[in-house]
Amino acid sequence: MDIAQALVLGVVEGITEFLPVSSTGHLTIAERLLGLRVDDPGVTAFTAIIQVGAIAAVLIYFRTDIVRLVRAWVSGLLHPTARRDPDYRLAWFVIAGSVPIGIVGFAARDLVSGRLRSLGVVAVALIAWSAVMYLAERRGSQQRSERDVRLSDVLVIGLVQCVALVPGVSRSGATISAALFRGLDRVTATRLSFFLSIPALTAAGAYEAAGSASDISASVGWTPTLVATLVSLVVAYASIAGLLRLVARHPITIFIGYRVLLGVVLLVLLGTGVL
Repeated sequence: MDIAQALVLGVVEGITEFLPVSSTGHLTIAERLLGLRVDDPGVTAFTAIIQVGAIAAVLIYFRTDIVRLVRAWVSGLLHPTARRDPDYRLAWFVIAGSVPIGIVGFAARDLVSGRLRSLGVVAVALIAWSAVMYLAERRGSQQRSERDVRLSDVLVIGLVQCVALVPGVSRSGATISAALFRGLDRVTATRLSFFLSIPALTAAGAYEAAGSASDISASVGWTPTLVATLVSLVVAYASIAGLLRLVARHPITIFIGYRVLLGVVLLVLLGTGVL
């Protein structure tokens, strides 16, 4: 991989990671268009590792909230009276909601990095999950805020997050939709999606960096990987701010037209042999 390709993929990751359009799906498409082998172990590892840049953007953007939650969690562990703090409870909820993706992601790692890394899968998932997003906006009451989040909410959201292991579904699209179905308002749903992304994507990136270092060195190279990760951090930071403003004013269904159109175009290109 050359630096120009790394720059393009870093921008794609930064823009799409937190939008409900599937970053993995877009990276798979971009990698194919750039002439890279999406089934190459090094490319698969690269795709996971550069997501760490986007997570770094979340840590920076939400640093005040994260420090508050960590402090409340530690205080609650040390002092029983501090466990009445809603932030202590929310911190545990984020941990609990991250468990399902950790278990399922590890168990299905070969499937996720193998047969599911297909443009056909991406196309179908883009279209199919759009219907779920539509129903979530139509049926969700959005009457509950962050202070009303329950353990059952984050467990459901965490389980649905596992569906996003399928490229094209979108991790943010899955978690926000699940939160809306649970009656949470759109801003709370989006913030929870950001918080739940931290353990999931950090673990995935660290696992690939540790276990696929030789694959990265052999087929992609660490310099392009680090460049793409840094670019994704910068672009993702801007994307976070934009998405929060967007969801405060508009439903997530505004992304459905793009998702369906992209899915249909992919199916046509695959069906005609262009891709």
